Amino acid sequence: MTFEPGVTQLVIICIYLALLLALGLFSNRLFSGSSKDYMLASHSIGPFLLLMSIFGTTMTAFALVGSTGESYVEGVGVYGLLASSSGIVHSLCFFVLGVKLWSFGRKYGYTTQIEFFRDRLESDKLGILLFPILVGLVIPYLLIGVMASGTVIMAVTKGAFPTFFTATGGGIPGWLGSLVVCGVVLIYVFFGGMRGTAWANTFQTIVFMILGVVTFFVIASQIGGAKGIWENLKIASESIPHDKLVRAGNHNMTYLKFATYMFVPLSVGMFPHLFQHWLTAKKASNFKLAVVAHPLFIMIVWAPCVLVGAWAAGNLVTIPPAVHDNPNAILPFLVKKFSNDVLGGFLTAGVLAAIMSSLDSQFLCVGTIFTNDIVVHYGGKGRFSDKQIVVIARVFIILIVAITYALSLLDNPRVFTLGIWCFSGFSALFPLVFACLYWKGLTKAGAYASVLTAIGMWCYYFYQSDFALNPDYSVLGMMPVAPMLLGSTLALIVVSLITPKPSEETLQKFFPAKDS
Repeated sequence: MTFEPGVTQLVIICIYLALLLALGLFSNRLFSGSSKDYMLASHSIGPFLLLMSIFGTTMTAFALVGSTGESYVEGVGVYGLLASSSGIVHSLCFFVLGVKLWSFGRKYGYTTQIEFFRDRLESDKLGILLFPILVGLVIPYLLIGVMASGTVIMAVTKGAFPTFFTATGGGIPGWLGSLVVCGVVLIYVFFGGMRGTAWANTFQTIVFMILGVVTFFVIASQIGGAKGIWENLKIASESIPHDKLVRAGNHNMTYLKFATYMFVPLSVGMFPHLFQHWLTAKKASNFKLAVVAHPLFIMIVWAPCVLVGAWAAGNLVTIPPAVHDNPNAILPFLVKKFSNDVLGGFLTAGVLAAIMSSLDSQFLCVGTIFTNDIVVHYGGKGRFSDKQIVVIARVFIILIVAITYALSLLDNPRVFTLGIWCFSGFSALFPLVFACLYWKGLTKAGAYASVLTAIGMWCYYFYQSDFALNPDYSVLGMMPVAPMLLGSTLALIVVSLITPKPSEETLQKFFPAKDS
């Protein structure tokens, strides 16, 4: 039996999505019914699940689809921009911030960042300021995954329905592919909560890491037209244009701009979804595996994607104009070109696994923040039952999914560029969480000044960059994240030095005598 081109890939993708749904629905059978279990899996996650869920939620479409497309445009220097520094900075944040935040979360019953900041800074209204900022920065992060999922599905299913979707060459339209992915993620997050999310992330991380390596070897063994993989690797490497071999080939990439990219990975310290994953750990020692293995995992994922993108920029592959104009389509195009239908379907499932392993955590996190820090906190903690709290979280998750999907239908910039802006905003808030944990002199006013300065500068620079449509935008030759980070740090220090210090009770709570 023969199928139309793209049908086999579509069938495999559907089977994979069905497996995810089954996993999410099964995890619901272990759901205790409490809000703590829904949001934090009752602090029961062990070291392996913690590693996989943390890594899965930080490796998004930005890492696979975005890095491949950016490498095609800018060159192999993309790896140096973020991957190498991320491996070190992420693990450092897990150790320096994650363990301490976990200990406070377990000791004082925190579920979200805002709870911690509100308590540490003695400010009941801080949540009202942080909520729209954190959600506003998470939505672009969500858009990265939703946009990329539609692009990937459209590229690999091309030809499946030639009479229905003529505008896309018979491929599933991007809007429909994104809608299906959003629906699947929504269902298993809706029913499974954090436990379902952690299990799904672990499954998807294993899938996309294994299939990512397979994808690399499949493309590497054929792209040069030779018989052996080593010969193809040599041919492919020699075909990379010279301007794609130094830093990022763009002439606007100065040494100063390249160096200031290292501040972008600090964003993980303020990711609200990562904070929530940290709190799921059963004990502090569970962080050890994540700290040690995370840099290695980043290399395994990023290096193949960057190389494949750079090879595509050579003269070995004819890139159609539609793909050339949309760097997000480079990876799915290469997967479809160099693999048979069955393997192409599995490789596409691997790409979708990376995308969805971040979407689920972010959707759950936003629902948790809204429920815990807005509805329950300001509505009265004794007013809602556990069952009502879970229902509120689920309703808000549906709303956020709908808003994100609607925004994904608009014209958007490259995944990589949008991701950098999202991460830069979180990085600008890094001084807040670091000072909360390590500086007794931080005051409520200093925290407000830091947050307002960070988001004010972010909004101004984002506007100046034509809303991320200008990928070469810089500030005094630096990445915008550098002055944003400096500004928020200075505001925090200066204002804290001239305003009243926290109460002795709060200082004793977060800086007990044995730690001083």
